[in-house]
Amino acid sequence: MTFREINSKMVEATVTPGQRLFSQRGAMLAYRGDVSFTPNLQGGQGGLMSMIGRRVAGEATPLMTVEGSGTVFFGHGGHHVQVITLSGDTLYVEADRLLAFEGTLRQGTMFLGAQGGVMGLVRGQVTGQGLFTTTLQGHGSVAVMAHGGVFEVPVTPQRPVHVDPQAYVAHHGEIRNRLSTALGWREMVGRGSGEAFQLELSGNGTVYVQASEEKL
Repeated sequence: MTFREINSKMVEATVTPGQRLFSQRGAMLAYRGDVSFTPNLQGGQGGLMSMIGRRVAGEATPLMTVEGSGTVFFGHGGHHVQVITLSGDTLYVEADRLLAFEGTLRQGTMFLGAQGGVMGLVRGQVTGQGLFTTTLQGHGSVAVMAHGGVFEVPVTPQRPVHVDPQAYVAHHGEIRNRLSTALGWREMVGRGSGEAFQLELSGNGTVYVQASEEKL
């Protein structure tokens, strides 16, 4: 694995010649060795459409391409960092929670309305979350950020999981998401968290939930 958790708020990444890492801008805390950091305007391995998706989602700063030979320490804003390893599957993660990932993973963008229908749009407008979720697919590791720590909740066909949209960090597996409302439209005015909305995840996989509703 490229990433190693140093503590709850920092990861160490090994950079080797011929391989690349991508990180959020400003995520580098320190490094040793011959390592370079270059703004990436092509959206990682996802190309131009991935970049456009991030722009529409409000992610104004480009990713950084990390190359060379050495060790880099990543962290951001004192947030909790969680390392997730993918073995050919797809990780769905909020763009602003993505700290760094291996260049072996292909990046894409999924419009939330693709699974959530019109309610996917409501989620972005009312809860303050973006309308797009970043996807990472393949074999490699990812470091994600959260506020107050992360806990993993298994999703099984017999037991779907309901999550406050603002507490959602990421998920992977054969999971379908649907946004539902627990209140009537009049009662929802001024409420952007789980009191009004619930993100229902069903299928088979894992959802990562942060221990706070606070936005990063």
